[in-house]
Amino acid sequence: MPTLYFSPHACSIAPHILLEWIGQPYVATRIATGSPELIALNPAGAVPVLQEDDGWVLTQAGAILDYLAHKHPGAGLSGGDSLRDRAEAHRWASFLTGDLHGSYWPFFMPDRYTTDTSDSAKEHVVAAARKLVAKKLDLLEDHMAGREWFLGAGKGKRSYVDAYAFPMLGWARQALPDGLGARAQLKDLHARLAADPAVKKVIAAEKAA
Repeated sequence: MPTLYFSPHACSIAPHILLEWIGQPYVATRIATGSPELIALNPAGAVPVLQEDDGWVLTQAGAILDYLAHKHPGAGLSGGDSLRDRAEAHRWASFLTGDLHGSYWPFFMPDRYTTDTSDSAKEHVVAAARKLVAKKLDLLEDHMAGREWFLGAGKGKRSYVDAYAFPMLGWARQALPDGLGARAQLKDLHARLAADPAVKKVIAAEKAA
């Protein structure tokens, strides 16, 4: 069975959730970011990492989510099979990876974004990050208008993109003074995901690991 290597509070919770939704056997193993054990699997030293029984290793959350969703088509989590369906899924997964996730980094690790080591310089980096995160969340709020799930119109159907959105929306509570604030669509989506039994199970498992 596949092994998912994760770290608590990281985006690796997204494929962990997806594996629960899929409902097939897997192993979830906690691993320290940047540790020698993780670097042996992923030279970048980052989670998530998925390792199959034959030793094949896949990194990057978006790639792992897409792979798992299409490996288990019966779970119906790919977002659709048409060319445009797949493009939409890739579009929003890429947005979460490149636009929103990237916007959080200066908030969590301001040292990476300035050569000025003063507290004032770091505060400016964090302030800029908050503005950027808010802007990206506003774009997602607009996208979610009238939708229950990330892909498809109306009620739609949950997909791996929703699993990916869960940690990204949760981080807003740390990055922004008012969290998701008045973004009702995003608050509803996050609450819907947080109430999901599989998501609750994953959160509890990662806390206990």
